[in-house]
Amino acid sequence: MLNPQRSLSELPKMSGPSQAERAVLEEEFNWLLKEEVHAVLKQLQDILKEASRRFSIPTPGLENQLKQENFILGSSTMDQVKGVLTLQGEALTQADINLKTAKSNQVMHFTFRDDKHWKLQQIQDARNHVNQALQLLSGRDESYHFKTGAEVNKLMDAVMLQLTRARNRLTTPAAMTLPELATSGLMKMFTPPMPGDVMVNFYINLSKLCLTVYQLHAMQPNTTKNFKPSGSSVLHNPGAMFELNNAKFEVSQVHKVECVVPWLNNTLIFFTISLQLCQQLKDKISVFSSFWNYRPF
Repeated sequence: MLNPQRSLSELPKMSGPSQAERAVLEEEFNWLLKEEVHAVLKQLQDILKEASRRFSIPTPGLENQLKQENFILGSSTMDQVKGVLTLQGEALTQADINLKTAKSNQVMHFTFRDDKHWKLQQIQDARNHVNQALQLLSGRDESYHFKTGAEVNKLMDAVMLQLTRARNRLTTPAAMTLPELATSGLMKMFTPPMPGDVMVNFYINLSKLCLTVYQLHAMQPNTTKNFKPSGSSVLHNPGAMFELNNAKFEVSQVHKVECVVPWLNNTLIFFTISLQLCQQLKDKISVFSSFWNYRPF
């Protein structure tokens, strides 16, 4: 933890410190580099190790090390799509989906094939960025002596970059075109196989695990309707069009259901706390730099 006795408010408020005051600043600054920096690095490592642990991949033969969690998908506005998802770290190990079709009002039931798991790329990428941040921190253990504030700032900037990228992966789902969704490996995950007029997509948005189901209808080859292919998007709207294998399709209905994943919410909080710790350390070094501007930090 940061030393409460070494608060920034205790530093002398002046533009040109005397020789005696410079000596005090020198002592304070050396203490910061030797003690406080390492205390903050230890804090960061503890927080990020906990975040990384939640992202872990099931190890063959040791699957029980990482808890499987079931989440019920729901929406307050509709009941066309219902389901239960099983999440284990970054992997969706099972999906049980019921879809009520608009045409026949029948309920279709789909599950993942037993031999299939779906990796959530967003969680995988976020975990990789957290591990890169941990690698940066572990390269500066307690025996390492920081010589300048600039050296600390450089490390903090590198760690903050990885943490920002990790957070962005969870807050910004990838945009995809409709043909990309149609040909995604996800469409081959289900039994019975998904019919040709249904597409699905899973993604993370903040602390929520989302499922989007698209119902399509084939456009007549000789249709006079203006055909305008849609671009990339996280969520496509009804009326969006695309072409695949010389056939043209239009999205007729879109259903989005989601569930909150508590550990994802905790992970985002860990990222925020870690970024604040990095920034606070940079701010302290900046204060010394402004008081002691004849020496570069």
